[in-house]
Amino acid sequence: METYRGASQLDALGDPTRRAIVELLAAGPTPVGRLAEQLPISRPAVSQHLRVLKDAGLVRADAVGTRRLYRLEPQGPAELRAYLDRFWTTAMAAYAEAVAIDAAKSRLAASDRPDDPTSPQEDQP
Repeated sequence: METYRGASQLDALGDPTRRAIVELLAAGPTPVGRLAEQLPISRPAVSQHLRVLKDAGLVRADAVGTRRLYRLEPQGPAELRAYLDRFWTTAMAAYAEAVAIDAAKSRLAASDRPDDPTSPQEDQP
């Protein structure tokens, strides 16, 4: 079975604090200290969450002088979407098959009814 990075991204986003960090980073590059000011956790805890997000490919760190600015990884959401699209495609194909089977059953049931104008009828005196 193929390994998808999207699975680890879902795991990373399963934590509400990490989702909050991603939402904060959506506004633009931000240093750890500023993120910590906006969250109810310590700066070291923010750093740990950022490490998980970075390992999952959702966040990257850019060195700017003596500090690091964290930003969303542009390719990260694309990988997550590709992972989810795999399931969406499978689910939609299964849905289309179920609809086709249901339609075929309905046509078969309709052709079995005697009052159906499409079914052959015996001549009546």
